[in-house]
Amino acid sequence: MPNVMHILFVCTGNTCRSALAEAVARREAIERGLSDIEVASAGISAWDGAPASDGALLVAIERRLDLGSHRAQQLTRDLVERSDVILAMGPHHYERVVALGGEHKVWLLTAYASRRETGHAIADPFGGDLSDYRTTLGELEREVRAAFDRLVAERAPGPA
Repeated sequence: MPNVMHILFVCTGNTCRSALAEAVARREAIERGLSDIEVASAGISAWDGAPASDGALLVAIERRLDLGSHRAQQLTRDLVERSDVILAMGPHHYERVVALGGEHKVWLLTAYASRRETGHAIADPFGGDLSDYRTTLGELEREVRAAFDRLVAERAPGPA
């Protein structure tokens, strides 16, 4: 089996954005037949074991994503070391990954997906209404799809 690529999504509490991004990425990997990609998520201020937020659970159900078994985990140096690509939701998440030794494998999700030097933060829907969660999930779906386009292109073998 080819080497497995480990992708980690990072946000604050690991109950909304990164949890949703992980679920979207898992679906994307399955739909593309990428069995050699594993996805996970973590938060820089996560409460270990916390479930996904109610809003995230509800909008996930609307889009046929399953967050029912999701449990938040704190971002650790070990998680950073075990990950190949780390996609942060905002600049402070990016900075925390760098502080844990991930400077050569972390990007803002929007920068990675657009193949640009800079990107913008994904809005945190926590505490907002369902329309905020729907907006965030819609953006995550677009950005994660574009990130997978880049991953697939960069992993493709070159001409012999």
